[in-house]
Amino acid sequence: MKIVFFGDSITDAGRNRTVDFDNSSYGFGYPYIINAFLTGKHPKEFDVINRGISGDRIVDLYARIKKDVWNLKPDMLSILVGVNDVWHEIGGLNGVDIVRWEKMYRMLIEDTLKVLPDLKIVIIEPFVLKGAATEENFDRFTEVKEYAKVAKNIAEDYKCVFVPLQEKLDNSAEKFGAEYCLIDGVHPAIGGAYLIADEWLKTVLGEKL
Repeated sequence: MKIVFFGDSITDAGRNRTVDFDNSSYGFGYPYIINAFLTGKHPKEFDVINRGISGDRIVDLYARIKKDVWNLKPDMLSILVGVNDVWHEIGGLNGVDIVRWEKMYRMLIEDTLKVLPDLKIVIIEPFVLKGAATEENFDRFTEVKEYAKVAKNIAEDYKCVFVPLQEKLDNSAEKFGAEYCLIDGVHPAIGGAYLIADEWLKTVLGEKL
């Protein structure tokens, strides 16, 4: 099974974009952890490809969907996007409002299913915590949770698998501190990357780290 992970810096996680199927091509985030688990437990059964790019919004994902998804013809597509659509508006008036975000997200899925009708799609819930990058404007960053509700509705409408994360991260942050989960309120620390990978494996494949 070929799985493409598609998203922003949370998925990118410092990956080497010049190669595939090399340790450096998975980055150091949740796709790496998922790939390590699948490689160890199910040798030769899964091909994992990371197509996260730091800074991406939903419009950026749509712009590169042909090159980074359709042309690869995966069996499964996992999408995580949303925080930059809010963050870029706060920091540079270049975000994507929630109405346009939903429209673009639905168009991305509809167009993809026309090209790859047998594709299984996974939608990961976008998330945010209070941290170094979000604390100053946290009231505005909490808009991410509204985008998360839209993402869940989209998953239900198109019969995609939805991976919930915000509540898990909130509980873990309360227990261990926010920086255990997310370094700056957005980007996962090792603990957060593990949590995302564990929830993804459990929800999508019925596996547990």
